[in-house]
Amino acid sequence: MDKPQQPSYLLFLFLLAIATLFPVSHGDVGTAAHYSPPYLPTACYGNDESQFPSSNLFAAASEGIWDNGAACGRQYLVRCISAVAPNTCNREKIIRVRIVDRAQTSVSRPSRNGATIILSDIAFAQIASPSVSSVNVEFQQ
Repeated sequence: MDKPQQPSYLLFLFLLAIATLFPVSHGDVGTAAHYSPPYLPTACYGNDESQFPSSNLFAAASEGIWDNGAACGRQYLVRCISAVAPNTCNREKIIRVRIVDRAQTSVSRPSRNGATIILSDIAFAQIASPSVSSVNVEFQQ
């Protein structure tokens, strides 16, 4: 006697549960550092401070995402995924930042050189403790 086949919806439910418990990353992975005032976005907008988002959630782009200046004005979703120091990363928070400067030529220096994206102090504090110099992030345009 043949064994009855299980309905395909059980397989679907199983796969859905796995996808929910272990989400797949849909963005790029890199590092984020932070920088402090004075914010003078000379690379993108000269000294036009009106280009800053009113939320103060903005960033400077590293060479990896600078794209010969095409990154100016782009918006990225950024989420902390890990940090060296325990309990310094807020994995639940996703922020939207606008690129207003180039990290390499920024007047303010980043808290850590070589980061993929340099967040304003306010933006960084929303996803991680300001006491750390950098965190690992997932980001997507």
